[in-house]
Amino acid sequence: MPNEGKDRPVYVISVAAELVDMHPQTLRLYERKGLIRPGRSSGKTRLYSERDIEYLKEIRRLTQELGVNLAGVEEVMRLQHELDDLQDDFEAEIKRIETAIEEKVNSQPLALPSKAGQVDPKDRPVYVISIAAELVDMHPQTLRLYERKGLIRPGRSSGKTRLYSERDIDHLREIRRFTQELGVNLAGVEEIMRLRHRLEDMQAAFEKDISRIHQDLTERMTHFRTLPPPQETDEE
Repeated sequence: MPNEGKDRPVYVISVAAELVDMHPQTLRLYERKGLIRPGRSSGKTRLYSERDIEYLKEIRRLTQELGVNLAGVEEVMRLQHELDDLQDDFEAEIKRIETAIEEKVNSQPLALPSKAGQVDPKDRPVYVISIAAELVDMHPQTLRLYERKGLIRPGRSSGKTRLYSERDIDHLREIRRFTQELGVNLAGVEEIMRLRHRLEDMQAAFEKDISRIHQDLTERMTHFRTLPPPQETDEE
């Protein structure tokens, strides 16, 4: 299992609460909110892993140091769980490919990801800043501020004009939802968007790496099948 050491459930709730300087009832609340996902013993006792402890310390940082409200923390932790799950999926896929190589699976080619080598249309930069601002009902200066904060990453034309993609528009609408509907402060939004960008980058890297590995494996298997048979030698 990927990261088995960090994911091993070992701490009962009283010890976990002491490690992160929180009340056990707070840990139960965070579990109900889906912010942490402790394991269970055979007797249904909550058991927390090192990863859970890291999550709890991050929650404390967000709430106490950055003043992020619970709605913002929920989004941050949801993205963090997605990142960790994606990393686990990547490691599991690498293990699966290694197993296929060891077993010399060459009867049929491995399927390549459907998006291999393609650019997602949502990432195509098409909107100038005035149009993008109108689409999300914001002032262009607000979009420039969000770019400086790293919340969005618009492209540039050959003349250095900002060009926004559909994904940028989605991000801006999400930012507006967090700030206006959920009351998340800017520090919380920065954390959310940092993780969202990291997740999207990791997903793209995941597809690229798996595609490259599959292609390399296919080429190796093709080469292996086309090798001439070994020549028999006559013994005197």
